[in-house]
Amino acid sequence: MGNQAAVLLRDRDSAEGYVASICFKHGPPRLYGVELEWTVHHADDLSRPLDIETLCRALGQHAPRTLSPSANPAPLPNGSTVTVEPGGQVELSTTPHDSVASLLHATNGDSDRLDDLLAQSGLVRGVLAVDEHRPPSRLLQTPRYETMQNAFDRIGPHGALMMCNTAALQVCLDIGEPHRVAARWAAANGLGPVMVALFANSAAVAADGQAWECARMRSVLATDPSRSLPLASAEDPAAAWAARALDTPLLCVRRHEGCWDAPAGVTFADWIDGALPNPPTVDDLDYHLSTLFPPVRPRGYLEVRYLDAQPGGSWMAPVALLTALMADETTVDAVVDMTAPVADLWFEAARQGLAHPVIAAAAQQVLDLGCESLDSLGLPAPSSAQIFTDLAHKRAELTPSKRCPS
Repeated sequence: MGNQAAVLLRDRDSAEGYVASICFKHGPPRLYGVELEWTVHHADDLSRPLDIETLCRALGQHAPRTLSPSANPAPLPNGSTVTVEPGGQVELSTTPHDSVASLLHATNGDSDRLDDLLAQSGLVRGVLAVDEHRPPSRLLQTPRYETMQNAFDRIGPHGALMMCNTAALQVCLDIGEPHRVAARWAAANGLGPVMVALFANSAAVAADGQAWECARMRSVLATDPSRSLPLASAEDPAAAWAARALDTPLLCVRRHEGCWDAPAGVTFADWIDGALPNPPTVDDLDYHLSTLFPPVRPRGYLEVRYLDAQPGGSWMAPVALLTALMADETTVDAVVDMTAPVADLWFEAARQGLAHPVIAAAAQQVLDLGCESLDSLGLPAPSSAQIFTDLAHKRAELTPSKRCPS
């Protein structure tokens, strides 16, 4: 960004215009990416706490600077980078690919390499999207994460769980052409409750005795609603997102020394209006945007964040299903229509999953449409066979005999 990062922001309109322009970049949909997260455990004792030294040694030349500040991390063989989440969860982030087939091939190769690296140090990746073996414990002691946890702890216990004990599968899709942005935004978000229910991999019983099919999504939604709840459908998603970003309280304010705590309740718009001694810069706004994490986050592309991490290679099924449903604009419009009855049922999806009859009905329609659209992705036979098998299992879960009454 060069000198633009240091530009001072002195009025709301220019800040909102900037947010809209960088978060919603237009163009024909043609690129795909994924981010895979896993909890990490000692193979001989899944409940033993992880430590930075062991994880850094396991990742070797791929260890990020959050583990080793002097590191110059190398990408994995197929170009993916490795990062580490606050609780020691390991994340693999791919480069953009121009086909889903290429994405699956590269990601599987880098995932296998990461698995080998961890195994050589006696570590294994968790198979669930929540760590059921250890209480939340923050491994990374950085000002950002310390401030985040302090802020979230004042709201409730979900922030620590989300930060330290959960793992997600994220899918990155292009925004699309200007006249299609609203529909693609509505489809990506409308699919959320359905995909949460279909691919829930974090069943747990909360402290109050309630059972949740997707405890990870429950923790995300409750961490800090101002920044973690979905953005409602809008005729102009870019403008709506920009307004929400400026009206969201600051999570942290970066400082050269000391803690990064932000004044309670001060929004970014308040900062522009003089609530803090120095006016914010474009770089400050970029950083503020990184502290917002709704189920679908616009970052110049659509970062779909609502999927649970999946065991083994089964992550390919939700990725293929989602990309197939978003690959054709006619299909996108059909998705908007069929998910309209469930678009706001995020907590119901996390709580009941496919036992919710309206969500189950929408899931059946989504699966039917997605499976019909998979051929358009040009997947190689081995991947295609596994994906269709995994989706067939999801279809079986939708039969009445497989579901509990709501």
